[in-house]
Amino acid sequence: MDQNEGGKPSMEKAKRSLELTDDESEAVSRLAVRPHRAGAGPSFYEYFALRGIQVDRVEPGLVVCTFKVPPHLSDRSGRLANGAIANLVDEVGGAVVHVEGLPMNVSVDMCISYMSTAKLHDELEITSRVLGQRGGYSGTIVLMRNKVTGEVIAEGRHSLFGRHASKL
Repeated sequence: MDQNEGGKPSMEKAKRSLELTDDESEAVSRLAVRPHRAGAGPSFYEYFALRGIQVDRVEPGLVVCTFKVPPHLSDRSGRLANGAIANLVDEVGGAVVHVEGLPMNVSVDMCISYMSTAKLHDELEITSRVLGQRGGYSGTIVLMRNKVTGEVIAEGRHSLFGRHASKL
């Protein structure tokens, strides 16, 4: 193990762990990122991060989705990356309080408990519920579980703020 004078792991080891392999570098160089006009179809972000999410049920205060873990959101060990889990909590947690015609709410705080892992091609059920709303502030809870085994992958609490509809 690379260590510095104090016996702690050096930054060189951390840097090496973040380096891309030749195959990864080549795959990134092949990505086509085109300029995007708002409202003109899905953005690169939406296409990359949310492609494949299927909305199964929508009710006031409830959104239920299905998501199959794709290769492009998996880490080197074939598991759904923690950042992808956080992104799904953010997106599905925000969707349950979105009001058509108003700007999207802004995430104020998220707290995610990572309970287990999801593997490549696992089918997940993502359920988002409204915990409460006061003025422009909303609280949601998102539960992500393996659809076959029922095992909880993650649970996230999500706080958002946005303009609310006028009562005038």
